[in-house]
Amino acid sequence: MDTKKLAVFLDLAKTQNYSLTAQRMFLSQSTISKYIMILEKNWNVKLFVRAHRQIKLTRVGKLILPKVKNVLEKEAELNQLIASEAWLEERPLVIQGMPSLSQYQAFHIITDFAKRYPKIRLQFSEENVDKLEHSLDQKNVDIVFTRIFDNDFPSYDLIVSEMDRLVVLVPKNNHLADQDYITPDMLKRESLLLLSNTISMSNPLYSAFQNLQLRPRVTYNGQRIDLILEMLNQGDGISIVMDKSFDLTGFDNIKVVPLVPKITSQLVFMKQHDNTSKIVELFWNFAIKANQCLTN
Repeated sequence: MDTKKLAVFLDLAKTQNYSLTAQRMFLSQSTISKYIMILEKNWNVKLFVRAHRQIKLTRVGKLILPKVKNVLEKEAELNQLIASEAWLEERPLVIQGMPSLSQYQAFHIITDFAKRYPKIRLQFSEENVDKLEHSLDQKNVDIVFTRIFDNDFPSYDLIVSEMDRLVVLVPKNNHLADQDYITPDMLKRESLLLLSNTISMSNPLYSAFQNLQLRPRVTYNGQRIDLILEMLNQGDGISIVMDKSFDLTGFDNIKVVPLVPKITSQLVFMKQHDNTSKIVELFWNFAIKANQCLTN
């Protein structure tokens, strides 16, 4: 059904004046008359009576009018929905996260968002922590999920998802497995298996080694936590990792020992202040609410 004709009927019922409705609808008076005649013919009813140069709704017209209003309201709601959802497919939402993302709550927030908004083209990739901030600065990505050790990021918006701390993973056959805690100086003769950037200038662990004038012996420095766990489980090396970044299921020969001094980090979503696109704002607000639900 042509809702334009329904709109003419609705307006004419209000104005009770063909000339005025023609002006309000930006149509000719003859077109208004034509539309009403078509409706009356299609419905086989009389909608208006004309008497003394005035028109009034017939009894049938009064019965039909609320239904016409309802149809036009539903059309307006549909058009509003289409308009509000149309921008979802304009461009992809680009998110980068660190390789251990799947171990954190942020992973569930991202996957839940993708399920909630299937029309949005989500582009997700992994990157080393030291490169994530650079990606934001270069505007190659919209949002990153990364690890920080302080809140000194004035040009970014942050959502703190959760906290984590460094621990030491030790094969159970290593003498350090019996310790209540492990300090950096206790590792000076050990072969270290590390994820990339574990001992970087942005990590307080770097200062801990520097203060002791220690140069750690790193035999693996990569992104594969699974490879590190396999080596540790076979009795090779020692690792320093964030406590929530691994799963020891199936690795029965590994013990977790606290690191002293205690070094904690914040896991955060991060975006540029000036990135206010609708898609980014939609994810940002979703992440804030989801994060509040997960932490309460």
